[in-house]
Amino acid sequence: MGFLALGLAGRAFAVGGLADVSVYDRSSGQILPVYSADGQRYIAGRIGNEYEVKIRNNTSEDILAVVSVDGVNVVTGETASPAQSGYVISAWRSLSIAGWRKSLTHVAAFYFTDHSDAYATRTGRPDDVGVIGVAVFKRKQVPPLAFQQAPQAVQPSKDEMREQTPSSNAGKRDAAASAAEPSLAEKKLGTGHGRGESSYARYVEFERAADAPNEMIAIRYDTRANLVARGIIPATARQPDPFPARFVADPPPR
Repeated sequence: MGFLALGLAGRAFAVGGLADVSVYDRSSGQILPVYSADGQRYIAGRIGNEYEVKIRNNTSEDILAVVSVDGVNVVTGETASPAQSGYVISAWRSLSIAGWRKSLTHVAAFYFTDHSDAYATRTGRPDDVGVIGVAVFKRKQVPPLAFQQAPQAVQPSKDEMREQTPSSNAGKRDAAASAAEPSLAEKKLGTGHGRGESSYARYVEFERAADAPNEMIAIRYDTRANLVARGIIPATARQPDPFPARFVADPPPR
C-alpha cells in the first residue's frame, strides 16, 4: 500500500479501548494530537523534545500494559514481545512512562531525535523505529470458593511486573510499502536514550487471563513535515498553539 492515497479521518488525543494511550510532549506541555490515516494512528514529534507515554486504565480491574518504543522493551531493553513484563495499572488509574527503565529508581528520558541517534538504531535494531506499542492484558480471575470442588494451592505468578515492555509486532513494514512512500521532507524520527531522572517502581505479581493480549495499541510518529509529505496531516492544518492570545482585547461596544 502507498501513502499517497491516505485519507484523513480527523484527529484525537488518545487511542485505545480497555486503555487509553496518549503521548505528552514534556517540552511544549501538550498532549500531541493523534491523526488517523489508512487504519493507523500517527503523532508529529519535534526533534529534541522530551515526551511521556501516558496510559489510562478504563476498566474496573487491574490491567498489565506491556509497552514498546521503536520495537524495544522499555523496561529490559530486549527486542519487544507481548510476552515480556510490563506495568500493572490499577482500576481507573493512569500511568506516565517518561523513559527507558534503568533501575527500580531511575529512567533515561525519552526524547525525539534523528533516526540514526535512536536507542534502537544505536543498539542494532533500526527496523521498527517510529512506533510506540502497548499490549494490554486482563488479570486472571480466581473462581469464588463456592464454585471450587477442592481447595487449590495458589501458584506464584509467572509474570513479575518490573515494568513495561513493548509490543513490536505492529511496527513492521514490507518492502512494497517502503517503495511506495513519497520523498520525505526531513530525516525520520526515533527515540533517544536521554538524561537520567528519578522514577520509582516495584515488583508485583500479575497472572494474565490469557497468553494473547486483550488489546494491542500502536501509535506511529514522525516529524510534522514528513507526515505532511506523506499525506497524513493536511498541509493547511494549523500547528496547535497553547497560548494563542498575546494580550487582553477590549470588549465589544455596548
